[in-house]
Amino acid sequence: MAIDVRGMTPLIQVYDMPTSLAFYCDVLGFEVHNSSAPVPNCGWAWLKLDGVDLMLNTAYDDDDRPPAPDPRRIGAHDLCLYFGCPDVDAAYEYLLSRGVKARPPKVAPYGMKQLYLNDPDGFGICFQWPAA
Repeated sequence: MAIDVRGMTPLIQVYDMPTSLAFYCDVLGFEVHNSSAPVPNCGWAWLKLDGVDLMLNTAYDDDDRPPAPDPRRIGAHDLCLYFGCPDVDAAYEYLLSRGVKARPPKVAPYGMKQLYLNDPDGFGICFQWPAA
C-alpha cells in the first residue's frame, strides 16, 4: 500500500528574508500564510499561491549572519523549483517587466516549454507547460 500523500511544501534556506519575500510575494505573487514573526523581518515564512506551498527559512541566525552571502553556499545549490504555468511566454514578459533576469523560454526535448531563472539566493526556478 502506498503512503497517502496530500501535498508537499519545500523549505529553502535564504540569506535575506526581506529580499526573498519581496521576490516571492511582490514579483511572483505568493502570499504569506504564516510566519515566525511579523514580516518581512521574520526567520521563517510559509507562502502560498494557487495551491502551491513554499517555506522560506533564514540560513543564519541574526547574530551569525555574515555581511554578504557565501558564494560557496550559493554555488552548492542543487535545487530547482518547477511551477506549472500555462502561458510561459506571458510569464517571461511579465518577469522582464519586473526587472527579473531570465533566459527566454525554450522547448525541451521531452516537449515541455520552459522558462528558467534564479531567485535572489541562486535557487533555480522553472515555469513550464507542455508545448503546443
